[in-house]
Amino acid sequence: MYDAFPKTKVKVKGGCNGYAAIREELQAAEGNLIVIECYPTINEEEILEQLIAPLEPDLIIQASEQFYPAERIKAMIESNLTEDRIFGVISHHQFQDFIDSQQQEILQQKIQAVLASDRTVVIYGVGASLLYPADLLIYVDISRWEIQKRFQSGEYSNWQADNAGEDPLRMIKRGYFFEWRVADRLKQQLFDSIDYFLDTHQPNQPVMLEASAYFQALEQVASQPFRLVPFFDPGVWGGNWMQETFEVEQDQVNLAWSFDGVPEENSLLLTTDKIRMEIPANNLVFYQPAALLGERVYAQFGKEFPIRFNYLDTVGGGNLSLQVHPLEEYVQKTFGMSYTQDESYYIMEAKDQASLYLGVKNGTNKKELIEALQHAASTGERFPDEQYIYQRSVKKHDHYSIPAGTIHSAGADTVVLEISATPNRFTFKLWDWDRLGLDGLPRPVHLNHGEPNIVISRDQDWVEQELCNPFEMIAEQPEWKEERTGLHKTEFIETRRHTFTGKVLHQTHGSVNMLNLVEGEEAIIESIDDGFAPFVVHYGETFIIPESVKQYTIRPYGRSIGKKLMTIKAFVR
Repeated sequence: MYDAFPKTKVKVKGGCNGYAAIREELQAAEGNLIVIECYPTINEEEILEQLIAPLEPDLIIQASEQFYPAERIKAMIESNLTEDRIFGVISHHQFQDFIDSQQQEILQQKIQAVLASDRTVVIYGVGASLLYPADLLIYVDISRWEIQKRFQSGEYSNWQADNAGEDPLRMIKRGYFFEWRVADRLKQQLFDSIDYFLDTHQPNQPVMLEASAYFQALEQVASQPFRLVPFFDPGVWGGNWMQETFEVEQDQVNLAWSFDGVPEENSLLLTTDKIRMEIPANNLVFYQPAALLGERVYAQFGKEFPIRFNYLDTVGGGNLSLQVHPLEEYVQKTFGMSYTQDESYYIMEAKDQASLYLGVKNGTNKKELIEALQHAASTGERFPDEQYIYQRSVKKHDHYSIPAGTIHSAGADTVVLEISATPNRFTFKLWDWDRLGLDGLPRPVHLNHGEPNIVISRDQDWVEQELCNPFEMIAEQPEWKEERTGLHKTEFIETRRHTFTGKVLHQTHGSVNMLNLVEGEEAIIESIDDGFAPFVVHYGETFIIPESVKQYTIRPYGRSIGKKLMTIKAFVR
């Protein structure tokens, strides 16, 4: 019953499907200058051929003409990209930093000349809105997961890079540390000026909605439960539990990951009476931060969604890499991030002999550990993990906190619901079990980053006392019980597990709530004051409750009535 394409119904009017209808809408609008601003990795050739050329404007200008050449831009952002395959430094640039003012002036004069004779101009592409004030401004948007798929296809380049077919990890790094940051800044600056939003996720199947209706839709989403569109990805250690349980991606060799709660990368599917529109979920965070996150969380994190849920599936697969996440001071000073990736593992499934690697064995010497890891990395010989790393068995519904600085790895034949802080690239692999990636290349190991972040005092005794199944009863009634569980006291996320056979009243605790139905077939979320329509979720689905909801109830539904269900809920302390 898992819904891989969840839709969020909104009560707004307008919208049109297909290039013919979109052209008709634009032709009826007033003004001679149409500006089509594009997020990086939009298929600008499709926009030109299917939308702009049939409009027959007197002048067409691609926005890239106003920017410096690719090599100069690359030199300007060299310190952000670094030589590393995975890690860069967060950019604080604006697109304006890369404009060739002389070339821009030449283009502006051409535009002025055409407009002076009452003829029509279309400017399109990344940075189009920076070239000349628009009579009509259209924003063409795309989710980050779709961008990553396009990089992996070998058919798309980074912005102003001409690097199609390059190592996708390097392309994603350039996006994450540079161009997505710059593009998001411009997008938010344009919110008050945009007339239409255009969705081109599906080739040659565009959807357009007036900006006023688009923003009304986001306001509605920020006042009701909703789900994001999950995405799945195979990996060298991947398993088959998600394929079998959720009946998804059957054509893949395996599924290692599912990201079912990452607004930074996932999309939202909005449906009206006329259209179905896919939008980047982080637009909701940008436009409705206080209603979605809560005033306290917004003040602490700004327009960032700080909680992430995702699956790690190793059933029939192998161990995750042995890894560690950076300490907060390190991630701030080294990468320019404001907070780090603390996390926890909630065990959704565990076969016989399933295990977790967590911390080091008692008495482990850090110098000896690093030397053994370095020897394995340089020679290809096996790292003797049994000498240094603490391994313990796990079972379904266990929960393990993993604060930054703790060595860890999920073993084979487990399914983990990973509950973590949002920075999602800062995993330092220490050893990868002598294997190559699915692309046939060695998976990057980062001992240079890993070594200074390993907290060697997190040994077996400390792990057992501090990190393993930290369940604490909060309240219990005949039909339900509520437990506090994870994350560690050093982490900002709190999690609560509810076990119930009847209706449970939930509070948002002044924070956005992210939940998953970890036991049971179906549950229904209902409003206390009829503020939103009843919302049904199924086993394994992650869903979000905006802080503006304040209170809501969850109870068994459909085939689950009379049965025991469980949810796990995360919020910012």
